[in-house]
Amino acid sequence: MSTIEELKMLREREDHVEFKEAKRDYPFAGGDKTEAKDRRRCVLGYVVALANEKGGRLVLGMSDAVPHKVVGSDFARGDENELENEIYERLHIRVHNEVLYENGLRVLVINVPSRPIGKALRFEGVPLMRTGESLREMDDAEYFSIISEQDPDFSARVCEGLLMEDLDEEAIRRMRTYISEKRNFPGILSMPVAQMLSDLSLISFEGKLTYASLILLGKPEAIRRFLPQDNVVVEYRTSHSLDRYSARKEFRGPLIAIIDHIWDYINQPAANPLQHVNDLPVVLDIPSFSKETVREAILNAMVHRNLQQVGDVFVKQYPDVLEVINPGGFPYGVNVGNILTVPSSPRNRLMAETLEKTGLIERSGQGVDIMFGNCVKEGKPLPDYSNSDDYQVCLRIYGKIENPRLFLFISKSEETYNSLELLNMYFVEKGLVDELYTSAMERLMDEKVIVRDDYFRYVFGERFFSIIYPRRSDKYGGDLIGRIYYAIRKYEGTISSGMLIEELKDALSPKNVRTMIGKMCSDGYLSSRGSGRGTKYVWVERDW
Repeated sequence: MSTIEELKMLREREDHVEFKEAKRDYPFAGGDKTEAKDRRRCVLGYVVALANEKGGRLVLGMSDAVPHKVVGSDFARGDENELENEIYERLHIRVHNEVLYENGLRVLVINVPSRPIGKALRFEGVPLMRTGESLREMDDAEYFSIISEQDPDFSARVCEGLLMEDLDEEAIRRMRTYISEKRNFPGILSMPVAQMLSDLSLISFEGKLTYASLILLGKPEAIRRFLPQDNVVVEYRTSHSLDRYSARKEFRGPLIAIIDHIWDYINQPAANPLQHVNDLPVVLDIPSFSKETVREAILNAMVHRNLQQVGDVFVKQYPDVLEVINPGGFPYGVNVGNILTVPSSPRNRLMAETLEKTGLIERSGQGVDIMFGNCVKEGKPLPDYSNSDDYQVCLRIYGKIENPRLFLFISKSEETYNSLELLNMYFVEKGLVDELYTSAMERLMDEKVIVRDDYFRYVFGERFFSIIYPRRSDKYGGDLIGRIYYAIRKYEGTISSGMLIEELKDALSPKNVRTMIGKMCSDGYLSSRGSGRGTKYVWVERDW
């Protein structure tokens, strides 16, 4: 807690503080200035510079000279909470504001945290530092020193004091079994422990155990002693409106062993309810959260988390949403927009490579692809990283099935599709054709899963509708079903027989169109509204 008396005697450089009188109309983000050097002299510019200097205080309402005199500031008067929120929205750092008074004059203190390890904050695209009374752009050497701060692989570092007896025997047994099955290598089942760990690079050249050994195989008491932040906490809430959890469990132990325990806890029937899709005459039951997706999310959080940053991996579970939150933002160069296409660079590479060899993850860097692909195959919304910031990665996995047609097509198709092809199907189903990955379109179009359309640009084609509506396609043809479906969508859900005759004039005569309309109405695929010349037709969606 700051005091006026303390602030009066602080020196800007030595005490990581910046004083501004800011009596009135002080700019928040550049104001009406046009020159870059002038625009930087604002609240947001100084917050960026202080954060880049590993934190400090911006004091508004006190003079610059020591002892700093209180002059009073009206900046953000009454809007201190909104100011904190606005700074977070702009910079993704959480400042804390204090309001102090002397003789009725107001002083605002903005407490600025340090920038994330390995990242420089920017104002209007420029990383700033303070120099005297000015704010300047970092030079290359300063910027490089910041982005080089992150340990290239914390998990490969030696864990001083960790001994063989600190490793869990059951976890070692599981690791042997997993590698034997994954690599078809039965010899590892009888291999001495030290040799196995050495072959996996879990022992350093000096013969010492690494942090990867501790995380993957360490006993709970060893983890508590050497890496107390290596926990996974699962909290369950029955409603998003509840602040308090309904159930909570902390998992501390060898990751090789506890990953199954975490899934068992998440997969309790009441916490992981079944979703239902009608594939007449049967009803298909799909869990809200699938094992592979949840395991990938948690393992991905563990191999990418910043182990030098205090904080557990949190799993917040609701009946319809599961959140996985890990300390440390995205690795350098990764963001929400490119997470599927940029090459993966796990912070804990040795740990990731070992998990790959055990088969717990398919391949280092494929976890995000698997999660996105699984969500599309299950007819669910895409994984959501939008609540992530520079200090944490927050992944939301949604449980509700919103695309049952897509689920049925993929589950019934004999083909196997890669993650980008699956995403293209998702985007076409949602009408988001601007999001399509053009590099993954050729096969889908060759197979007539997706076809071009003059109005919608891309739509599902004959193969899609033949699989979704097999009884209809035998009678009417998958291509015509698709064209009728999209013709009705084109006219916002209702269409007249004359409009449909025009849409199908290259394929059917007017008489055949009217005959098809009659058959589809009698079979329950179309429904008529109105009478006579005013009759319109709507598509009857299945009760999924």
